[in-house]
Amino acid sequence: MTRLYDSRKRILVTGGAGFLGSHLIDRLLEQGHEVICVDNLFTGTKRNIEHLHNRPHFEFMRHDVTFPLYVEVDEIYNLACPASPIHYQHDPVQTTKTSVHGAINMLGLAKRLKAKIFQASTSEVYGDPAVHPQTEEYWGNVNPIGARSCYDEGKRCAETLFFDYWRQHNLDIKVVRIFNTYGPRMHHADGRVVSNFIVQALRGDPITIFGDGQQTRSFCYVDDLVDSFVKMMDTDSSITGPINVGNPGEFTIRELAEKTIAMTGSKSELVQLPLPEDDPKQRQPDITKARENLNWEPNIDLDEGLARTIAYFKTRLPELIEA
Repeated sequence: MTRLYDSRKRILVTGGAGFLGSHLIDRLLEQGHEVICVDNLFTGTKRNIEHLHNRPHFEFMRHDVTFPLYVEVDEIYNLACPASPIHYQHDPVQTTKTSVHGAINMLGLAKRLKAKIFQASTSEVYGDPAVHPQTEEYWGNVNPIGARSCYDEGKRCAETLFFDYWRQHNLDIKVVRIFNTYGPRMHHADGRVVSNFIVQALRGDPITIFGDGQQTRSFCYVDDLVDSFVKMMDTDSSITGPINVGNPGEFTIRELAEKTIAMTGSKSELVQLPLPEDDPKQRQPDITKARENLNWEPNIDLDEGLARTIAYFKTRLPELIEA
């Protein structure tokens, strides 16, 4: 449904050509808003937004958020940052810069415009948690000098900056902590477990499990996650977050691998590899605050979400086999 012009917002989405960003933009355009998509295309790809280029209310800007940006908008969603270990460890200094300088630049823009601003934070702020499930009050167990800390500490610092701008400048901020998310448009080679397992299963390659496969994750389908973003942005200024968003259904990595093999009809075998440094042993969100403040909880179960994601990767199978 097209909104009346006076209710149409001009919205900036950084990291908009990425997996989450492109789905968020789809939703915002469906609601009748104008969207400026900003991405440096390091991990984002034009493939994710190519269906939008004939939309009159969509605009793409190739830009790195570590440099200031001058646009006029009503709301900002700051999603820019590589989110998988393979990508964020490729250039860890740049990863930290993207989280920290990117937050400073977007917060500065929001302050100038008096715009509402949303930060996509992460469950990685909890590190390898000593508390389970994780609530927003838990301060985390993060190694500040490890191979993953460019991402973990970068996102923690971004949260610090958001709350300092809120206290110091009375900025209208929204912070969510995203737990494992999956769905169409995931990068096929970013090392994330769902895309890894699906691609390996479709190719008939061995499915690689790190450690004994008993570590747990909670997987949220992308459409559910986008619902939480929009609901969070629509709250009044008294709700700042941080709020956990994710699916509290907890599965072992081995269970996910076995489910993927069954759903693809693959003949792939499971192969165990050593556990990477600082890999969390368990991860499950407490979403009490999301239920209470956003009236949100995920609706799409793992079987349905996996079926949709497998169908997406099947459409890309010829190029993935050649990759």
